[in-house]
This record gives sequence, C-alpha cells and structure tokens, in this order.
Amino acid sequence: MIPRLLAAALAAAAAFSSSAASAQVPVRVGVIPIVGAAPLFVANGSGALKAAGMDARVTTFESGPNMIQALASGTIDVYVAGVMPLAVANSKGVKSKVVTATAIEEMVFVAGPKLAPYFEGGVSAAEALKAYRAKEGRAARLAAQPPGSVPNTTLQHWLWQVAKADKADAEIVSMGIDATQQAVLVGAVEGAAIREPALTIVQGRNPKIKLVATGGQMFPSQPGTVVAVTPAFIAAHPKEVQALVDALVAADRTLKEKPAEAAPHVVAALGKGIVDEATMTKALTSPASRFIADPRAIIDATAKMQAYQVSIGTLDREAPLDGLFEPKFYLEAVKK
Repeated sequence: MIPRLLAAALAAAAAFSSSAASAQVPVRVGVIPIVGAAPLFVANGSGALKAAGMDARVTTFESGPNMIQALASGTIDVYVAGVMPLAVANSKGVKSKVVTATAIEEMVFVAGPKLAPYFEGGVSAAEALKAYRAKEGRAARLAAQPPGSVPNTTLQHWLWQVAKADKADAEIVSMGIDATQQAVLVGAVEGAAIREPALTIVQGRNPKIKLVATGGQMFPSQPGTVVAVTPAFIAAHPKEVQALVDALVAADRTLKEKPAEAAPHVVAALGKGIVDEATMTKALTSPASRFIADPRAIIDATAKMQAYQVSIGTLDREAPLDGLFEPKFYLEAVKK
C-alpha cells in the first residue's frame, strides 16, 4: 500500500512540476554586456523574473545597432541597450515600446597612457589633441561603437560641440565593446568612449589610463540604456510585461541603495571569471553609473541626441518619437 501511495505522490509532484514549468512564459531578451543593463541582471539573477512566471532566455550582443536586426527579425521580445538605435528603427517600421530606462550618462571618455599626459595641467581637450598630433605626426585614434550608437554619438558630441576639437586631430575608430576595452589596454588606440564595468577594469589594470570626461560633460542627461518590448509581446503577455517592469524598478532601488547586494548578480552576468564582487561594487558606484528607471526622464534628451545625429549625418532626418515611450507600466510599478 505504502509503495503505491509513494508512487502516486511522486507522480502528482512530477505532474505539478511539469505544469509549473509549462506555465513559465519564455521571454527572449537581447542585451549588451554593460553595467547599464544591471537592473535586468539583478531582476533575473535574484529569481524575481522566474517567480513572476517568466523564463528569461538572454542573448548578448556587441551593440544596439546589431541588436536591431534581431528585433526586426522577431528573434527577441525584449531589447536592453541604447535608446538611439530604437528611435531609428521605430522610424523605419521596426516597432517597440520603451517601458523603462535603466541608466543615463553612462558613456565617459578615457585617455590611454600615451595620450593622458597631454591632458595634464588643466589643458583643454582641444589643445591636448592638437598637441598630440603635432608631436606624434598623426591624429589620436579614439574608439567607440558603430555610428548611430549612443557611444559614437556621445563621443562626437563631446569632441566637436563641447571640446571644440579640430577634426584633423582625432580619428574615431568603430569597434565592439570588448574590442574597445582591449584596444585601450594594449595601446591600439589612444582613447575611447567606454562604460562600466570597462572603466573600472581598465583603470584597475593600468592606473595611467585617465578619466578625462564624464557622461554629463560629454552630453548632458545623455540617454543611455533602456528596456523596450515588442508590441506583439505586450499584446500577448501584458501581465508578464508589468511583472518585468515591477522587477526592474525593484532592481533599480537595490542598485542605488544596496550595490554590494546587487553586485553578485551583475558579476554572474558580466564577470566572465575576471571581475570580482568588490570590483563590480566599485563599478556600480562609479561616476559612470547613474541608474534611473523612469522612461519619461530621457524623452527630451533622446530628442536632442536625435537632432544631433541628423546634424552629423548619422540620420537623414529627425523621426517622431511619438509612440516609442510607454510609461504606464512604470507608473503602475511605482504605485506598488
């Protein structure tokens, strides 16, 4: 009798487990591996998404523009990267809804060991770059992600609008995130627009790498990483989208108030065995980490950045941002 009862109990447990597993909604998430995406890593790593009935299947990309292709082909449901490629895609019929921001003013500019000395003594960026070209006989090579990305746009804005540098004194080299970090470390470029955790990592490995300009100096209120969801996924799973935003808002609070508690989840997503929790905690609290969840906070800055992209030829024209931002999920989350 007892074996029969045990077998029945095991069968019931297995059926319940199978039912629970089948109840999990698969969510295909595309993300670039940066600290600006930390709210997603915390929400997923802490188990909040799973508890809310979501099976997050995360794929990493080198940049936002690269991820747009996946968005256009329907292979991801959630986009976690820079807002500017989304604005361009939206104008071309690749629709999505920005449901939260995650961070602003992420991009900073660092000068490598060869270029950094030219910035000493209060020398302006324009003067430093001019002096470098005069002595070295060539323009300083500065790395950033591809044209159209937030890093590239931010770097150009800082060089030409803020620093007023001569375009003959700086050459922008397009490359991915990991390649940029390595290029700075080995001296393949003289400077770069980077984000965390790259800033903390490169300065930790070589203190001669100098932080020259913060995100706010490069582009005030610089719009950064956002979380966007496809209209199809919102229509099919509105409750899960609300739960996702709830978890992201909670993660934003944890990152601001308890960074050491958030660090292990970010390390698990980004560390790749080379970043410890202490280093990540430092990255989470650095000048390049400004977390914010309210999507309304970046609308004006997004419009200004888009206007600048038109001025430099990255975009043919400004596209209306109407319909790109959807704050209702965030507003509901903060009520809780």
